[in-house]
Amino acid sequence: MANLGYIQVVRHCNHFCGFCSNPTTPYTHTFASMQVLVDDFRRRGYFGVILTGGEPTLHPELPEITAYAAQQGLHVRMITNGTRLADPAFAGAMASAGLKLVHVSVYSVRPEVEARLRGSEGTLARAFAAIDNAARLGIEVNINCVINRLNAEHLDENIRYFLQHHPQVRHFVWNNLDPSMGRAEVNQDQFTPRLADFERSLGRAMRLLHRSGRSFRVEKVPLCYMGEFGWASTETRKIVKGEERIVHFLDAKQTVRQTDWEHRYAPGCAACSLRPICGGLFDRGDAYDPAELAPQFIDPEPVVRAILEDPRDPSFSRVSLAQWRAAFSDRSKETGSMGQVDGMAVGARSPEGERLYAAKRRAEGRKAEALGVAMETEAAGPGENGPDDPASADGPASADGPASADGGTR
Repeated sequence: MANLGYIQVVRHCNHFCGFCSNPTTPYTHTFASMQVLVDDFRRRGYFGVILTGGEPTLHPELPEITAYAAQQGLHVRMITNGTRLADPAFAGAMASAGLKLVHVSVYSVRPEVEARLRGSEGTLARAFAAIDNAARLGIEVNINCVINRLNAEHLDENIRYFLQHHPQVRHFVWNNLDPSMGRAEVNQDQFTPRLADFERSLGRAMRLLHRSGRSFRVEKVPLCYMGEFGWASTETRKIVKGEERIVHFLDAKQTVRQTDWEHRYAPGCAACSLRPICGGLFDRGDAYDPAELAPQFIDPEPVVRAILEDPRDPSFSRVSLAQWRAAFSDRSKETGSMGQVDGMAVGARSPEGERLYAAKRRAEGRKAEALGVAMETEAAGPGENGPDDPASADGPASADGPASADGGTR
């Protein structure tokens, strides 16, 4: 199994996405507090760690924690908007520290759409520079894209652009918008798509990549919207492979371990032949319509076989279909879980952190007013319950969400 853990190293950002699901909090990390989390992943035998945020490159000790994680034998990845990675010196420092793979988030190759989604002008050119810097330095580059109402109909246009202008990119990840928390929750009318809005363009995009020999993953999209590419569903791959994920949230949730996705299904899903391997509809705020789901009546084994026999997934031990059936049957009898892990503090709230949080909230409030978006509610205080889903996070843990653990290992 290729278990990868997530560490939110910061929870602030240099962009202001109107659909960010993991916005600013008063919690902050030091090198020492991140070191404890890295050590835990190593003890658990995890394959790697994904450094995320907010925007992780804003942490002053990011190269140091990257180097430390690499020295512990972890495959180190990062999810970023690319702004700082566009600086060749910073990109070089991250490469020297041991960063192996970077997910650069690009939502639309149309500059006016990207600027609207990012809440800032000029971000697209810097993301492209980050892609080229990382590739030049030998860091594998993936592209992350949050599916939302503004880009839903041109996902394939994005892919055509990358195939032509950045052919070194070989892997793409789409995350359907998480509408359940942060600014995404209070701006659903502006950014949350219908499933039908992106069905055709996502299908075209996946076919383009498949024909080009590139790989891709899709998160938070039910299998009835994946067509012939059900094997590319992040949730389906985790269900088939029996993987878990641990996310260290830099907020009141702290650490969450997830082995079951607990997504929603429509009544008709009970008759679907793909139901046992489908993650369902990610929705904790009634933003999506379960009536858009439709049962499928196809053999699930070709999907399972494609995952088990994937030659580009070196992290997964090969098993036969018969062996998988037996193991899956045993796992299906177990009760899945998504709960907090006790015993480790994830960052801390300090007077300085509170001061910076208050200042950031004031600045973001001004941006929100100028952009015509609503601000998220205040961060939960110590001991209060926040939203409980680790899958939301592209400021992964920002608006981008954690990219799928499987996304980089194939």
